[in-house]
Amino acid sequence: MQMKLNSVIRNMVMAAAVSGITFAASAADGQINFTGTILDSACTIDTNTANQTVNLGKIPKSSFNAAGAVAAATRFSIVLNNCPAAVTSASVKFDGTADSSDTNILALNSGQTAKGVGVAFYEEDGITAIPLATQSKSITLDTSTGEDPANSNKMTFVAKYKATQAAVVAGTANATSDFTITYQ
Repeated sequence: MQMKLNSVIRNMVMAAAVSGITFAASAADGQINFTGTILDSACTIDTNTANQTVNLGKIPKSSFNAAGAVAAATRFSIVLNNCPAAVTSASVKFDGTADSSDTNILALNSGQTAKGVGVAFYEEDGITAIPLATQSKSITLDTSTGEDPANSNKMTFVAKYKATQAAVVAGTANATSDFTITYQ
């Protein structure tokens, strides 16, 4: 009887192991607290900059002499208007499909014929990179209603083509990014 009982228990333990059931108790190793504020209102994005096209131009492939080379630095802006006093600064996060060779930059849209290149984002200085899906530096917002009742705030960035391979293939090189404003 004892041998039969041991066999039944052994079979139950094996069945539990095969099915992924565990009998170990787990305890919390830490805690994460989430904090934030729900704003009554936020800035409005100027309609001319909410959906825009930034022309990076026609660039010869010889501009890219190695992976990491950049060309076609082009400034663009996002303008925030009517910012409430409750927000003092804002930053931008650019999202989209990451390039498979360099996940910090935006991949070209599907169907593009250029190869070995993507679009990189930079702060206004044109030197400090903003990796894809990462917040830009914050700018202080003008929330006053003095002479400019719209309290216009211009956030300026630079986009550049960036080679991801030593040999870039010529062709169409369009890319699309969404952006999200984060208020502080």
